[in-house]
Amino acid sequence: MTDQQEILKLLRDQDEAVAQGDAEAVVAPIGDGYVSFDLPPPLKSNGDARQGIESLNAWFGTWEDGVTVNLTEPTVIVEGGLAVVHGLSRMQGVKKGDGPLDAWNRRTVVLQRQEGKWKIVHEHSSYPTAMDGSRRSMTELKP
Repeated sequence: MTDQQEILKLLRDQDEAVAQGDAEAVVAPIGDGYVSFDLPPPLKSNGDARQGIESLNAWFGTWEDGVTVNLTEPTVIVEGGLAVVHGLSRMQGVKKGDGPLDAWNRRTVVLQRQEGKWKIVHEHSSYPTAMDGSRRSMTELKP
């Protein structure tokens, strides 16, 4: 298996873990030195991703019949022991009390080879912001 194939499998397995509501499997590929710029606050999280299992399980509980997150058409760049993956990510599900959600966001994942395995060391997800002064996240945009 090439590095690109190994990395894509890792990310597809992580997407599947989200769909299964398996927080342990979602954080399993997270490596040492992890830093996240995710959609919910805070602006930056760093440290042991395993600490986020409780909040991830709470988030899973806000969905009726689960949620899916899929990285579409990812670009994978590998240079030695460092890799960058970027693409658009689609989140779909039904939020309890809010109804259906089908939102696209931008996602970048940085991986590093640690002890012979690819590990996620940085993730950045974001929505574009309306530039009309409203400061509104534009979650309705579609590719």
